Amino acid sequence: MYYKFLLFDLDHTLLDFDSAEDIALTQLLKEEGVVAIRAYKDYYVPMNKTLWKDLEHKKITKQELVNTRFSKLFAHFGIEKDGQYLAERYQLFLSKQGQIFPGVENLLKTLINDGYELYAATNGITFIQTGRIDHSGIAPFFKEIFISEQLHTQKPDREFYEKIGALIPNFDKNYALMIGDSLSADIQGGNNAGIDTVWYNPYHLDNNTQAQPTYEVDSYQALLEILDKL
Repeated sequence: MYYKFLLFDLDHTLLDFDSAEDIALTQLLKEEGVVAIRAYKDYYVPMNKTLWKDLEHKKITKQELVNTRFSKLFAHFGIEKDGQYLAERYQLFLSKQGQIFPGVENLLKTLINDGYELYAATNGITFIQTGRIDHSGIAPFFKEIFISEQLHTQKPDREFYEKIGALIPNFDKNYALMIGDSLSADIQGGNNAGIDTVWYNPYHLDNNTQAQPTYEVDSYQALLEILDKL
């Protein structure tokens, strides 16, 4: 076993964020009396992704993202709303979602049995991420869950990984592996920190970025096979 410390991204890697988001958005929009729910979702989802990319590139702050995205959503449809209040309601709905992808539990059980130390390394809001991982049932597999809001830095910043390393007993980045779906956050973050990476790419997307994964897999089984060979 070459690697010892496996750092897992959560959303889109282990947790099914799209399903969680869809349910939470439906609950919020229904509560606000929205009839054209599909239209609102079709505008919100790409807008939200753009805001998170802006956060990664430090164009906006986390507070700006959280407190304005829903006011911007409703403003697009000509309605004025309190963005902070809607954010709080959405966070509550989202924090109760714990959907995981098929095969996640088997993957984590296998890795634990093989002697790896598992850690979650996620960008996100503490209240949401802790609630979702508690509802997912996979929390016991991780020795620690690291959330960007708690660390006051986020992927892909090198500091994010340095803080994690300082909190893991006997951590050695040469024996660490970052596993995630995002080239700009997970893979670029690993590159910045000098940590090997696995790009989880189940949809066979092209890499049009400067991020360079050490490995690329399209399934959990493929990940296990790579680790078995080391």
